[in-house]
Amino acid sequence: MKVHVAKSRAELGRLAAHDIGKALREVLRTRAHVRLILAAAPSQSDMLAALRHEPEIDWPRITAFHMDEYIGLPADAPQGFANWLKREFVGHLPLARFEPINPGDNPEAACKRYAALLAEAPVDVVLLGIGTNGHLAFNDPPADLDDPLPVKVVALDTMCREQQVLDGCFPTLDAVPRRAITLTVPTLLAGGELFCCVPGLHKSAAVQAALEAPISGECPATALRTHPRCTLYLDHESSSLMKADDHNNNSRT
Repeated sequence: MKVHVAKSRAELGRLAAHDIGKALREVLRTRAHVRLILAAAPSQSDMLAALRHEPEIDWPRITAFHMDEYIGLPADAPQGFANWLKREFVGHLPLARFEPINPGDNPEAACKRYAALLAEAPVDVVLLGIGTNGHLAFNDPPADLDDPLPVKVVALDTMCREQQVLDGCFPTLDAVPRRAITLTVPTLLAGGELFCCVPGLHKSAAVQAALEAPISGECPATALRTHPRCTLYLDHESSSLMKADDHNNNSRT
């Protein structure tokens, strides 16, 4: 796994967006249509803002999906991940399609519908982050790294829900939903190329585990190390617990 360390959160976003833009342009040169999966979280804001302005990306040939959604929020709740992506990214671009996850009154049926959409063709690019508990999307530990389901309903653990409060998405822990729909780890890793943006001091322990812990569901982010084309983007805060040799070998600003 490639690891790049930027001087700041904003520089991390610009660096990742430059590389993602290059990857999208390369795929668009060989394919008529590109399929993209997006993470929705404040940690992705700088990258998404920069990616919107990357040149020569033929957005009308790109269909976007996202990787998780709360269950039980009103359809227009600003904390909903589909709504967040519309505000931060999707609503600013002429995408071919954006496919939101709609749990509605039947989350299990919503999982099957979304899995069928994802199965229509390969996913080319996945943009993701890592949670404070090491989760990928809402696959909290202990996660099944070989999950047979492509999309499923999950119960969110306390650390995951606390992160939503820390990120300023909800005022209190009690306000954070307890269940969600998530793409599973195998679904995320099936993407052709992965770009993972992880800024902030509160993510440093998760980053250290992702890079150094044994690959297992106890830290789902360790599974990124099994992907042949995955790049991790850090700032100085999130990289602060990295081994010195890893930092020196992979640092880029």
